[in-house]
Amino acid sequence: MMIIQSAKMAFKSIMANKLRSLLTMLGIIIGVMSVIALVAIGQGATKQVTDRVQSLGSNLLTVSILGRGASTAIDYKQAEKLGEIEGISRVAPVINQSATVKYGNKNDSVGVTGTNADFLEVQNYKLAAGRFIGQVDLDFRHKVAVLGSAAAETLFGEDDPVGSYISINGNRFKVVGVLASKGESAAGSSDEIVIVPITTGERVFRSAGVRTVYLTVANEKETEAVSRRLEEELAKLFRGNTNSYRVFSQQELLETVTSISSTLSLALGGIAAISLVVGGIGIMNIMLVSVTERTREIGVRKAIGAKKRDILLQFLVEAVVLSGLGGLLGIAAGVGVAQGLSGVMGLDVVFSPEVMLLAFGFSMAIGVIFGIFPANKAAKLKPIEALRFE
Repeated sequence: MMIIQSAKMAFKSIMANKLRSLLTMLGIIIGVMSVIALVAIGQGATKQVTDRVQSLGSNLLTVSILGRGASTAIDYKQAEKLGEIEGISRVAPVINQSATVKYGNKNDSVGVTGTNADFLEVQNYKLAAGRFIGQVDLDFRHKVAVLGSAAAETLFGEDDPVGSYISINGNRFKVVGVLASKGESAAGSSDEIVIVPITTGERVFRSAGVRTVYLTVANEKETEAVSRRLEEELAKLFRGNTNSYRVFSQQELLETVTSISSTLSLALGGIAAISLVVGGIGIMNIMLVSVTERTREIGVRKAIGAKKRDILLQFLVEAVVLSGLGGLLGIAAGVGVAQGLSGVMGLDVVFSPEVMLLAFGFSMAIGVIFGIFPANKAAKLKPIEALRFE
């Protein structure tokens, strides 16, 4: 029997039992839908994190000072001197402190960052208004501040903050600039920030010493070599105690994040694929019932000349059609669910044609694997025994 004829008979049988066929396909639909939706959300999360990391550039190096004995930081001048290492173009030492910032009767608890003029470029911020911290502010310990967009909105609303005075832990600072919005990151909002000169911050917060230093490499291809030179300089600074510091490259962080996210997406897809197997068991169960119900039909077809392979092909095609239709409906449902979650929860989703084809191909394979046994059972029925069946 031709495959086209078998397919027509399969559709006829499916349409004759619409509700049962739909319930049979439900396991496949749910399985494919879960795979498509979960992998799309997982890949969307990977892209979101990757974009955030890449926004800082793959030529960024971060030095974390862990300390040596009683010394848990380096001073500002030592941190700036790291910028003299060959291959480093900018250096931005930072100190961080949580503080209450007030303006009039409004206040906000934010992270205050003390840094230098290079911080703007190193951390890839843009100015929305005013200016950034300058060298003169560092030299004379000026009490000036640059507000992140979220902090500015909380304190000033729609008003222009530049030129106004705010209070940081009781100290009066003049607002000289506002940063453009940068959005969320893995560490939280990048806009809920107030930046002051590092020299002023050390005095106001009584926190001498730098524990974090950001550096950019002039040539991205030399990042690894520059990182080694940086570690050599730090080893001299801490007299060979390599446990006193850590050097992280943005590229390493990007590779780690991508690896973790990809593994998570794969695990989610694997868990969802289990329901496809459950759906295949459902197809096999229904096909076995169908063989029992249609025993006389099989006997009649064999009596008028149908061969074993014709009966085998008929029931196998029917199982594949069921799983194939379930796969197509599952893809449509998966796209709809993922987009719905994206709209409601604000998640990024990335649909992969390869994953869709893989899910559909897997659903078809499920139909073949779980359809063989009932199809083979039908094909082995003897015409006389089938015609006598009641």
